[in-house]
Parts: sequence; structure tokens; C-alpha cells
Amino acid sequence: MRIVQPVPPREDIPLVSQLRRDRGATMLDEERVCPTPELEVGLVHAHDATVSSMNEELLDRYAELIVGFGANVQPDQVVSVEASPEAAPLVHRIVRLAYERGARYVEVVYFDPQVKRIRIETAAEDSLSWVPPWLGRRILDLGELDAARIVLAPMVPPGLLAGLDPALASRDRLPGLPEVLKTVDERSVAWTISPFPTEAWARMVFPELEATAAVEALWRDVEHVCRLDEPDPVGAWQRRIREIWEAASRLDGLDLDALRFVGPGTDLTVGLLPSSRFAKEGGRATTRTGIHHVPNLPTEELFTTPDPERTEGVVTSTKPLDLGGSLVTGLRIRFEGGRAVEIEADGNAQALRERCATDEGAARLGEVALVDGQSRIGGLGRTFFNTLLDENSASHLALGDAYSHPIGDPADLPRINESKIHVDFMIGSDEVVVRGVTRGGDELPLLAGGAWQI
Repeated sequence: MRIVQPVPPREDIPLVSQLRRDRGATMLDEERVCPTPELEVGLVHAHDATVSSMNEELLDRYAELIVGFGANVQPDQVVSVEASPEAAPLVHRIVRLAYERGARYVEVVYFDPQVKRIRIETAAEDSLSWVPPWLGRRILDLGELDAARIVLAPMVPPGLLAGLDPALASRDRLPGLPEVLKTVDERSVAWTISPFPTEAWARMVFPELEATAAVEALWRDVEHVCRLDEPDPVGAWQRRIREIWEAASRLDGLDLDALRFVGPGTDLTVGLLPSSRFAKEGGRATTRTGIHHVPNLPTEELFTTPDPERTEGVVTSTKPLDLGGSLVTGLRIRFEGGRAVEIEADGNAQALRERCATDEGAARLGEVALVDGQSRIGGLGRTFFNTLLDENSASHLALGDAYSHPIGDPADLPRINESKIHVDFMIGSDEVVVRGVTRGGDELPLLAGGAWQI
């Protein structure tokens, strides 16, 4: 089977290289909670460039971190593993470890991104938004089973849909499924997402390198940001998550009414609900059955749920952003009364406008997150064109569905945003100052030059 993921068109490589240097555009994606259609199940063979760049011992340690700490697989638990075909060497290790921990059954689903592009190029336009109903039912079934769900990202490489009509490309949102948001909100699934370097992704991040060298360079970055270069990665993550929780607790102690972001092209105020909390869990999550898991590996963010009716001002994204394979660059959004009323970009603005037209809540915020300069990802000074990594290197916002668990008072729950989408985009940098607005209207410095001021 031919499974090599497409690389960006040659004419796009200079643009990607410039964006990587400038870090002055925008990157959005829904991979944080994405599932898997147009799938293939079974034995696959990874591309030679990816395989030759892997260290067998590194893969073993990575699988142990994902299975034992990220998903925290339990005896007799059903486990789903979702990835691109190139990730098969890591997938096989994950499957073995899950069974060794007593898993009842491990399902493996491979998403072939080339099939997605072929569909957009050749299928009838009015069929592109159709989603097979069994794909959503599968996600809900995982929730009914209190399963574990492991995703290796990206399943769709950044820039995959370059050259296609953004309006058409935005209709096929697979592998994203709205049912995933339901399982997250219900806490029914112990889910975790981790990066797996593929050739197409690596060439976007390192366009100046040959394929094998690019994959090797990206693996070095993944090893570092996932703390796999530590003697005890789990212990290192436990310490870092404790640091995140302590910073979140200090934020909650200020009892803020809003956050204000000020920087080049940005002056935005994001209102908070009376019981919005940053430290409800601080880097970790707990399912309804009491299983602790880490949704994002790596994780560096302090996030909460904002008031969807109180966002005002303008914001400029600080990183390029891949929206399901369509690269959005130079994103600028103006908010009034909580809604995104103007969406402009240097490239592919229509891709985001289409997402924000999905439903009433799609143009409002469902998340606000702060990330400080101690992030290992941010310390690399690199744009990864992947939301899992880029959102954990910079403060960010998310349009669409909100999480209920950061809310401390059940009376505030009816006010949180609801949508079928959840799209993160990065707005933080050392040039963006973050201030907290008290209930009395005073402003307190929170982040400046990437450093905490509290």
C-alpha cells in the first residue's frame, strides 16, 4: 500500500520557510479533540524516511509515556488508537503495552490524508459535508464503554489542501467529529493526544532540509518537548504539571473579571464568568469513573472557559495556522459583543469564515489559555504548523465549544458557549502583554516578555 503523505507544492516551500522565520501569521486546527474517518484498519508499512529516523528505544519510552501516563490505560478497558499510517511503528508498541496493562480490546484506526484530498478534488460538491453516521456513533460508543482514546497527531499534515478551493476544502472536516466534544464534556473517555513526526509535516517545519534530515530534526524536538530526554519522563511531567497548577492557583486567587491582551495588532478584552477557574485540574483531567489522564502530551497551558458574550476588540494571530489541511496566514479578528464580526487573513480567511458559520456558537469563544516562557516548546522558537504543539507554546483562544469542567459554580454552566466546532488559534508572544482586569476595573500585569508577573 502506498501511504506516503503529500508534501507541500514546491511553490509553497518559500512561503512556509518565511512563515517559520517570521512567526507572524496564524495557525488553527481542531486536532485537539479530533477522531478518525475515511479510515483503514490493518497492517501498514511506514515510509522509509520516517522509519530510518526513529530510535527504537525512544519509541519504546514514548509508548510507555502515552499508554501509562497520557491515557493511563486500565485493566479490562477498551482502547482506541488513531493515527496516520506512517505512525504504525509507534502504534504497534502502544497496542502491545495496552494489552500488557490488561486492556480488553485495542482498536486501531488509520486515517489516510491523501484520501481526504482526493475526495475534495473529485467528489460531488454537495456531498463533501456528508459524514457517515457510523463514525459519530463509534465515538459515542467509546464514551458508553468508558474507553481510552489515544490520538497521534497530525493525522492530516499541515498544508495538505494547498491549491484547493478553501470553500470546498472547508466542507470536509474529517477526521474531526462533533461527537468528540460530547465525550470530552461528559468526561466519558480517557483521551490523550501526542505528536508523531511524519515526512510531510517535517518538511513543513524544516523546508530547508532533505526529507530524512527534516524527520530526524522533528523527532529531536518531539523528544525534547515531551520530556523523553529526562531520566524519568513521568516524574518530569508530574513536576511540570504541578508548576502549571500552582500558577493557575495564583491566577484564581486574583478573582479576575477579564483578561486583556495588548500587543502588535492586538487589543482584546476577554470577559470571564464569575466562577471561571484555571486550576480546577491544571494540566490533567479525570474521567467520570475517576481515571486520571493527560489530554495533551505535551501540555503547557493554563486554560479556562470565558464568558461568550464579553469579548471586545481586535486580535492578530502570532503563528500560522493549519485548519484541517488549509493553511491560514496573517489572521486578524474583530470581536463585538462576544462575536467574531470580522475575520480577515493574508491567506485562506474563507476557511475560517466557513467554520464560524457552522452554528450560533461557532463565532464566539469557548476557551482562553495562557502559556508562559517556561514552555519547552516556546523555548525552541519554532512554529510547528500543528495546534497541539503551537498552542502549548503561546497563549491562545478557541472559537466554538466550551469546556464545562473549568466552571466552579453550576449556576454558570448554562452560560458557557456551545458549538459543533472547537478551533484554537495562537495570539501570544513575548511582545504581547497579558493583564488581568479585577472586578473593580483595575488592571494587574500577568505576563510580560513571556514571564509571569504574579
